[in-house]
Amino acid sequence: MTYSHLNDFPADVRERAARIRLAAFDVDGTLTDGRITLGSNGHEAKSFHVGDGLGLRLLGEYGVPVALVTARGGSVVATRAKELGIGHVFTGVGDKRACIETLRGQLGIDAAQIAYMGDDLPDLPVLAIAGLAVAPADAHPWVRERVHWRTRHPGGHGAARELCDLLLAAQGHADAILARYLPA
Repeated sequence: MTYSHLNDFPADVRERAARIRLAAFDVDGTLTDGRITLGSNGHEAKSFHVGDGLGLRLLGEYGVPVALVTARGGSVVATRAKELGIGHVFTGVGDKRACIETLRGQLGIDAAQIAYMGDDLPDLPVLAIAGLAVAPADAHPWVRERVHWRTRHPGGHGAARELCDLLLAAQGHADAILARYLPA
């Protein structure tokens, strides 16, 4: 089940979402279900939710830059980001908070203007500073209790789309997006 209307979200979450100027996401456990498949040749495979991809693309189209931040390396994340037109991709990151702080400075925005979705302990430092801290439904319990909002869907199964839809609706873009897809 997903939220169908902006008013379904808690008021404080809607207010925070309206201020967001950067949406940043952990990858494994947030944009994926957290499983990593390693082939005998050492190549890594991940599964991404197509609905999350559309949401991420729409954020960029409507003026909210997207950043992907992962501790893991590899080309899978870069490939997916390129498909979606995401320009801020950080792989092999040891200190996610420092990474986001640097990007925040480059973009000239306050921490209150950052939404961050993460699912596990390495995400806590960024979640602690984000203006809108979000966790997927299946995030680690210590993370779930330290965010502003939790999605109804688990990571890799539409959780990111929920955040994207919230941001787009809170910033007044829902009607324009729907008009693109509804028959005239």
